[in-house]
Amino acid sequence: MRRGPLQAGEKVQFTDRKGKKITDQIVAGGSTQTEHGLILHDDVIGRTEGVVVTTVTAKREAQVNALHPERDAGKPWKAARAIGGWQYAVMRPRLADYVLSMPRGAQIMYPKDIAQVIQLGDIRSGHRVLESGAGSGAMSVNLLDAVGETGGLTTIELRPDFARVAEANATLYYGGKPAWWDLRTGDFDTVAAGLPEHHYDRIMLDMLDPWNRLEQAWRVIAPGGVLVAYITTTTQMSRMVEALRESGRWTEPAVQETLERSWKVAGLAVRPDHQMIGHTGFLVVARAMADGFTALKKRDRPAKDTVTDVDEMTAEEREAQLEDLELRDISDRKLRKVLRDLDRQVGSLDV
Repeated sequence: MRRGPLQAGEKVQFTDRKGKKITDQIVAGGSTQTEHGLILHDDVIGRTEGVVVTTVTAKREAQVNALHPERDAGKPWKAARAIGGWQYAVMRPRLADYVLSMPRGAQIMYPKDIAQVIQLGDIRSGHRVLESGAGSGAMSVNLLDAVGETGGLTTIELRPDFARVAEANATLYYGGKPAWWDLRTGDFDTVAAGLPEHHYDRIMLDMLDPWNRLEQAWRVIAPGGVLVAYITTTTQMSRMVEALRESGRWTEPAVQETLERSWKVAGLAVRPDHQMIGHTGFLVVARAMADGFTALKKRDRPAKDTVTDVDEMTAEEREAQLEDLELRDISDRKLRKVLRDLDRQVGSLDV
């Protein structure tokens, strides 16, 4: 963690009075282009976080209407955009800010999902974590931060170009490639086959078909270790859950998604934003059983059928299977009471 004066080479976050954020790397003699002029990096280097800097003239024409300048005479901000004078607060970016602003080779996981992976996966300092699917490095940077230098992260990325993006983003964040990170390229099964048995405390899978990787995942995870899979669609989620159950090597999987909504607060005018971050993905969490032991399963009702496709049934079979397919959730006794109440109410109408 960096403290003290801001140094050349660091990533810095500039925020204006409207809340617009710009994250850039500051270099000696450099500048950051904004809508309101240039932020000179030499005005930032050597100063502390929390200062305010002012933009200077940008090398572009003014925003004032060239044909009818009188129309913009009462709009001083039009000229301010061209001549500078716009203020920005200077801070080091939070990890969440860094993740959202970093260059991407693949779609990143949102901070709301990353936070849940860390919490539900119980990923802490000193843990040995195996990650599959580096993407742009958003999850990798957070895992590296969570396990710390006393732990270790092994990341397997199929595509070498994505691995380069992830490594560069992590290197920029830490000021050098973390020594506790082992980044490998190749397919998961091949690379994992060379890893020590029951070595990892936690596994994070962010890939298209995690259900096909459970054999090697169980081999390298320690008994009681936590497996977390990030999956974007319902069909993938269903296949993953059923594969975990069928293997017998993992506890009953838990599935959840996280929705995020921010709020506007101005005195007594308090309301939620019109836009929110809705569905981004599902998290499937399970724990590894010890060798020789099968996961305990909840017993379903014998008559319950959750597999048969209703479109493949005849009309008679559909009628017979209504309760099994859970197409109704009301008892016959309750239904009779509802009908009696409705008959009484209809009979009371003045018709």
